[in-house]
Amino acid sequence: MTSQGAEELISVLEEQETRLVLESFTHDDAWRLGVLLVETARERGAPVAIDIRSASQQLFHYALPGSSANNDAWIDRKRRVVERYGASSFLVAARYRARGTTFDESSRLDLDRYAAHGGSFPLRVRAVGAGTVGTVSVSGLAQEDDHALIVEVLERFVASQRG
Repeated sequence: MTSQGAEELISVLEEQETRLVLESFTHDDAWRLGVLLVETARERGAPVAIDIRSASQQLFHYALPGSSANNDAWIDRKRRVVERYGASSFLVAARYRARGTTFDESSRLDLDRYAAHGGSFPLRVRAVGAGTVGTVSVSGLAQEDDHALIVEVLERFVASQRG
């Protein structure tokens, strides 16, 4: 990827995070978001695991047929990146690439615990400000597809919250 391509990707990913801010994030909201993700993945036959957390509490988890415990491990690694950097795991990876390196080469973090691969996204609430209040993660597809599934469903979910 060229540096221009990396910068364009970063711009798109940052815009997604700015735009996809929730009106609320309750346990019921986590359930509704999770069910929407499951239904969308099921319609596509996507063999994914889905995880939604508020801080360190798991509020929703579902594994569709074809997913495995390996997907749960990937979710944990990607989620830790979001918690540490306050940005989607895909955006963190893109920022490293834009600097001419990779997360794996330069983060100095334990790669058994952290993975900057697409598929984990920060959840923010408008009234709370810019801080991350939780994460939504998907694993089982190519990283850009894991990320895209989250974004697509979050777009619908945010629109439904705003009425």
